[in-house]
Amino acid sequence: MSMRRFRIRKGDTVQVLQGRDLGRRGVVERVVPATGRVVVEGVNIRKRHARPRAIGQPAGIIDFNAPLDVSNVMLVCPACNQPVRVGIVRGDDGVKRRRCRKCNEQIDE
Repeated sequence: MSMRRFRIRKGDTVQVLQGRDLGRRGVVERVVPATGRVVVEGVNIRKRHARPRAIGQPAGIIDFNAPLDVSNVMLVCPACNQPVRVGIVRGDDGVKRRRCRKCNEQIDE
């Protein structure tokens, strides 16, 4: 799989579209373009059984946020507070910026 550019970036608020966390919102912690996945804070929580690897590291059951496929999340527009598709527009200065397809507001400053 080749590296893809997403219209969802780290720090964006997204809403889950499918799965057991359907409808939940969270902030994107990490984007993994190589696998087409995103890690969303507080969504898709899994458990890992871990033994201590270093001195002072606790052992036991650790909760972590597992990655979701990018197709299963949708960006929440900061202006209209709804999950939206994202369009790309080129500004007067020639820089590409994201915009909301529902309210036409710019997402990036």
